[in-house]
Amino acid sequence: MDDICNKCGLPKNLCVCQDIARESQKIKIMEIPRRFGKVITTIRGLGDDVDIEALTKELKTHLACGGTVKGNEIILQGKHVKKAKEILLKQGFKEELIDAGR
Repeated sequence: MDDICNKCGLPKNLCVCQDIARESQKIKIMEIPRRFGKVITTIRGLGDDVDIEALTKELKTHLACGGTVKGNEIILQGKHVKKAKEILLKQGFKEELIDAGR
């Protein structure tokens, strides 16, 4: 028997919680300068319903960079604002709710 989702009560393979969460997240993508001229890209505003670990792995794979998760924030090494936004759009996040500032 499949595990049951605590939020929606559906089996895990039919759970729609992540899809609903992706459509309602207000995300902010920023480039932050660090020491010695290095730049990091941060993605903030992801809620608890989104699998942040899987999303981070997807971003790191497609962007060919290092990165980590701290709390509900994804930190990527390098300048990846535009490409990260494209990947988030493909993942089902809404464009009008993504603020890709510099």
